[in-house]
Amino acid sequence: MNVADLLVEGFSRVQGTVHAAVDGLTAGQLGTRPDDEANSIAWLVWHLSRVQDDHVADVAGTEQVWTGQDWLSRFGLPFPAGDTGYGHRPADVEAVRVDEPDLLTGYYDAVHEQTVRFVAGLGEKDLDRIVDEAWDPPVSLGVRLISVLDDDIQHAGQAMYVRGLLERQSS
Repeated sequence: MNVADLLVEGFSRVQGTVHAAVDGLTAGQLGTRPDDEANSIAWLVWHLSRVQDDHVADVAGTEQVWTGQDWLSRFGLPFPAGDTGYGHRPADVEAVRVDEPDLLTGYYDAVHEQTVRFVAGLGEKDLDRIVDEAWDPPVSLGVRLISVLDDDIQHAGQAMYVRGLLERQSS
C-alpha cells in the first residue's frame, strides 16, 4: 500500500463514521447535548468537517469548500467565515443547529472529496514538505495530515457515543 492509498483509506473511514453517526437522526437529536457543557452531534460533525476543510485546503493551496461551495450560507451559523469551532464555548456549541442530517453529511462529503483529490496524488517525499513554520519543530505535511485524521477520528467517535446515548434513551 502506498502513502496515498493509506491516507485515502484513513479519511474514508472517517466518512463512514460520520454517516453512521448522523444518518436517520432528527434535527432535535442532532442538536441534543448530553449536558450543558457537552457537544452535540451537529457540532462535532460540523467542527471535524471545518477543521479538515481548513487544514487540507491550506496545505493543498485551494479554497475551502465552506466558502468555495457556499456551505457557509447553507448552514447560516452566527460565526465568521473562518471559524472552525476551535475554542467554542457552550453557547457557541448550542448555536450549531441543522434542520436535516443531509446538511452535515453533504458538507462532510464535499470536504472528503476535496481531501481525497489532494491526498490521492501524494507520494512519500511529499510528506516531508514543511507546511507550518510556527511550531518547533516545524510541521511537515505528513504530520499535519495525521493531526487532521486524529482530530477527525476522535470527534467522529464522540458523535457515535452521543448517538448511542440517544438510542438508549429512546428504547
